[in-house]
Amino acid sequence: MKHGKRYRQIAEKVDREKLYILEDAVKIVKNTATAKFDETVETAVRLGIDPKKSDQIVRGSVMLPHGTGKTVKVLVFAEGDKAKEAIDAGADYGGSDELIEKIAGGWFDFDVVIAVPAMMRKIGKLGRVLGTKGLMPNPKRGTVTEDIAGAVKAVKKGKISFRNDKTGIVHAIVGKASFEEDKIKGNIIELVREIVRLKPSAAKGTYLRSVTLSSTMGVGVKIDPKDIQSLMKK
Repeated sequence: MKHGKRYRQIAEKVDREKLYILEDAVKIVKNTATAKFDETVETAVRLGIDPKKSDQIVRGSVMLPHGTGKTVKVLVFAEGDKAKEAIDAGADYGGSDELIEKIAGGWFDFDVVIAVPAMMRKIGKLGRVLGTKGLMPNPKRGTVTEDIAGAVKAVKKGKISFRNDKTGIVHAIVGKASFEEDKIKGNIIELVREIVRLKPSAAKGTYLRSVTLSSTMGVGVKIDPKDIQSLMKK
């Protein structure tokens, strides 16, 4: 793959083999995020799991203490008072059959889907289209709940859901390049803390294999997992 001049200049500032402490990694990512827009900062956590085995899937949600910096569009499947409760709490869309039909027709102008338990049977037919995008409501993520208002507010404030991909990596947004360093650090520590808490009992060997931080247009900076784990104890 051929990279542009800007990318090559950024890459020269990063030792791709070195494991940086979290503080230095955050500084490098912020200093190299020189695009004309506020780049999103993401982390990729490689886990020592067998993603093909159902008892080793790592899936959950976490409230990032400093939010994601991203405006999240929330869709809620609910009817009557619950749909009104969702809109009043800040949901962008709330409803039932009409939303199901729109999505079945290819509409995806939203980032998170929440549902009351009674709606799960109805939206079951959207399982394939929502599932492939990681949008299907799930009780383990807190997106199937009777507390619609609480769930909507949590997502709007910075609650994110995550799930390892087929290679055993968890990808997650941890802020924006414009964030102060301590805010990005705090978000990463909280994310990794939750991932560690969810370690499957069937997972053997080293669990946190690697942690890489990058911005939208930047290069990956490897973080020493041991440094993050030591910060988690403080």
